[in-house]
Amino acid sequence: MEIQNSFIELIEQSIRNNWNQDALTDYKGITLQYKDVARKIEKLHILFEHIGIKPGDKIALCGRNSANWTATFLGIITYGAVAVPILHEFKADNVHNIVNHSEARMLFVGDQVWENFNEAAMPHLDGIIELKNFDLVVSRSKELSYIREHLNEEFGKRYPCRFRAEQVNYRRELPEELAVINYTSGTTGYSKGVMLPYRSILSNIIHIHDKVGLKPGDRIVSMLPLGHIFGLVFDFLYGMTVGAHLWFLTRMPSPKIIAESFAEIRPRVIACVPLIVEKIFKKNILPKVDNRMGKLLLKLPIISDRIKEQIRQQAMEVFGGNFIEIVVGGAPFNPEVEAFLRKINFPYTIAYGMTECAPLICHSRWDEILYTSCGKTVANMETRVLSSDPEKIPGELVCKGANVMLGYYKNEEATAQTIDKDGWLHTGDMAIKDKEGNIFIKGRCKNMLLTASGQNIYPEEIEARLNNMPFVNESLVILSGDKLIALVYADNEEAYAQGFNTKQLEEAIENNRIELNKVLPAYCQITRVKLYPEEFEKTAKKSIKRFLYQDIAL
Repeated sequence: MEIQNSFIELIEQSIRNNWNQDALTDYKGITLQYKDVARKIEKLHILFEHIGIKPGDKIALCGRNSANWTATFLGIITYGAVAVPILHEFKADNVHNIVNHSEARMLFVGDQVWENFNEAAMPHLDGIIELKNFDLVVSRSKELSYIREHLNEEFGKRYPCRFRAEQVNYRRELPEELAVINYTSGTTGYSKGVMLPYRSILSNIIHIHDKVGLKPGDRIVSMLPLGHIFGLVFDFLYGMTVGAHLWFLTRMPSPKIIAESFAEIRPRVIACVPLIVEKIFKKNILPKVDNRMGKLLLKLPIISDRIKEQIRQQAMEVFGGNFIEIVVGGAPFNPEVEAFLRKINFPYTIAYGMTECAPLICHSRWDEILYTSCGKTVANMETRVLSSDPEKIPGELVCKGANVMLGYYKNEEATAQTIDKDGWLHTGDMAIKDKEGNIFIKGRCKNMLLTASGQNIYPEEIEARLNNMPFVNESLVILSGDKLIALVYADNEEAYAQGFNTKQLEEAIENNRIELNKVLPAYCQITRVKLYPEEFEKTAKKSIKRFLYQDIAL
C-alpha cells in the first residue's frame, strides 16, 4: 500500500481496488463486499445532501460493532461531516448528553440500545435511524421522511447505468480538519469530547501499516468496541485502507465465543484488551503446567522445550492459529501472564496510548518489544519522562506530534490542563524510559499512593500479582490511613467447583496475602484483604473506576 497524504484517498483507493472482495461480515449474519459498502456510502451521501447536512456538521453513532455501523461511519466522514462514535455501553443519560453536547444533527443507533433511549431528551436531532435495516425511527423533518422513503429511487436516478468502481470519488480533507469527536469513558463519570483531526488518524495508520503489514483479503476480528478509538483505528480504519476483510462478533467476546469464531475466521491480526488474553490463559492454558508435575517438567531442558512448543501451539489454535501477532492495549497487562507468554514464545505485543492521540503513543512489533515494556515511541511522535533521572526514577510521560488531538470540544480549560503551552500532552501516566527508548509504564499519576514515610506505591503493580493468584478475579489496592488494603472480587465459581465453602475461600484469599507479601518490599505490604461481593465498576476500556472505592468502609 502506497501511503498518500489523504486518509480519505486511502479509503477511496481501497474501495476501488477491492471492489469485488469481501469487506465487512457480521458473524453468523450478513457480508458486505467493498462495492456494497460503496453503495451504502453513496446512499448516505444522497440522504445527507437532501436534508441539508453540511461539511462539519456532527452525526452520532451508537451501537454494537456491525457491518452497517462501519459503513455508516465511512459515509459520514467521506461526506465531510464529523463522526461522533458513542460507546454502546454508556448509560442512556450519558448518550443523551453526548448527542446534545456535540450538537449532532442525526443519530444512527443499534436496535439493542435504542429501546433505552428517550428521543425527547435529544430535542435538536433532525432524526434517528436504526442501524440494523436503516429504518427511520424518529423524524423531525419532512425532507428526511421523504428522502428515506425514496432513497433507492433517488439512487437509481443518479446512477441509472449501474454504480461502478470508477464513480467512487470522495472529497479530500485538510490535515487539521476535524474528523471525529470521541467522548472518553473517563473514570469519574464525566465524558470529554476529544477532537481528532484527519492527520492524527492518518499518522496512526501509517505507523500500523509499517509495523503490522496486512495484505488485501487478510481477516481481522473486530472485538474492541468501535465507539472506542483503539478499535476504531487499529481494527476498522486501518483494515479498510489495506483491503482487509473485517468480521464483527456482534456479541461479548467470551472465551467460548472466541474459540468458536476464531477457528472459523482464522484472523491475521488480533487487537484486544488484556483481560481477554488473561482469562483465556488463566482458564485454558496455565492450569496444564501450573502444577507440581508441570513445573518439574519445565525444569528439564529437552522436555521443557517440547512442552513449551506444545503449549504454544495449543494457545495459537485458541486464537485461530493464523495470526501474525496479538496486540494488547487499553489497560495494564498482567506481568506474570506476560512472562509466561514470553517463555513459550507467543507472538503478543503491547500498544500504549490514549484517546487524545487517536490512540497510539508507543508500540513495537512482538519480536522487538521488551518484557513489561509498551515498546518505543511511534512514528511522528516524541516522548519525554519528566523526572530527574528518567531511566530509574518514574516521572510523568508527556508526548507531542502528529497523533495529538486538537483539544477537547467546547472545553478550553480541560484542553489547557492537558496540553501545555509548548505543545506537550500530559498523559497522566508515570513511566521510565531506557537508553534505547523503550518505555515502561508504572501506573497512573493520580493512582499513585504516597505513604506517611514518603514511599511512592503504584497499586497496579501489586494488583497484577494478586490477580494471578488462586481464586482472584480482580483486585483493588487502596491506602487506608497508612495501611494498604486489598479489595478482592473472588472467583466464587472456581472456589465452589472445588468444594470450598465461604470460610475456606476466605482462608485461601488470606493465604494469597501472606504469599504475596513474601515478594513485596516492606513498604508496600498488604495489611488486610477484604472480599468484595461483586465485580468492580469499570470504564468502557475496562479500567476500574477507582474513585468509587476510595472511601469504602473497611
